[in-house]
Amino acid sequence: MCASYGLGGGPHRVELTFDLPPMHEPESRETIARWAREQGSTARITGRRARNLNPLIHRGRGEPVVELAWWWLHVGGAPAPFSAFNARDDALLRSWRAPLQRRAILPAHWYVEQGGIFAMPGDELFGIAAIVTPVPQAAGEPLLSYAMVTRAAVGAAAEIHPRMPLVLPRTAHAAWLDPARPGDAALVAETVAASDGAAAEVLRIDEAAATGFDAVLF
Repeated sequence: MCASYGLGGGPHRVELTFDLPPMHEPESRETIARWAREQGSTARITGRRARNLNPLIHRGRGEPVVELAWWWLHVGGAPAPFSAFNARDDALLRSWRAPLQRRAILPAHWYVEQGGIFAMPGDELFGIAAIVTPVPQAAGEPLLSYAMVTRAAVGAAAEIHPRMPLVLPRTAHAAWLDPARPGDAALVAETVAASDGAAAEVLRIDEAAATGFDAVLF
C-alpha cells in the first residue's frame, strides 16, 4: 500500500507547481512551500509523536482550502490502533462510512509503491482522493487526520502492486469535495469510474533511479 508521495522533488526533481485550486492562493502557496522545505517535498505517514503533517485540500463550510493534516485517521481523538493510512475504495461503505462523509484531495506529483515511483505524464500535478476525520484540540480549530483512498491498480501501476491511489481527474474534484454530497455507494461508484482514465495514464518513472530514491525515503 502507498506509504509515501510527494509535491515537487522526486526522481525528476520537479519544481513545485500550484495550479490545483486553491493551492495558487498566497497563503496556501506559502504553507506548501514551507512544508516542502521542511519535509523534503515528501509526505510520510505521521508517527504518534511526529508532527510531519501534510497538505490537503478540503471543504468545511465554505470554499476549498489548503491545510496540513495527520496522515493516519484518528478514532476517538487518537491515532487508530489499526492500519488507517490507506482506505480501500471497496471498503469505504463497510469500514469507513463516517470518515467518508468528510472528504479531501491530496495534491501530488508522484507516489511510491513497492520500490517504484509513479507519476502522471509530464510530471503533471494530480489529486488523490482521501477521507478525513477531525481531531479535537484544546484550543482553536480541530486538527484534521486522513487516510488515502486506494483502488484496484490498472495500467503500469498494476505491474508492481494490485492496489494504487485513487487518482482523480480534475473534473471529479468538485463532487468529491462537496460537503452536501453524502458519502454513499453512488458517490463511490461515480468517483472510481471517473478515475479510470487518469489511473491508466500513470507511469512508472526513472526505474533506474527508483531504487536509490526509495532507499532515501525509507
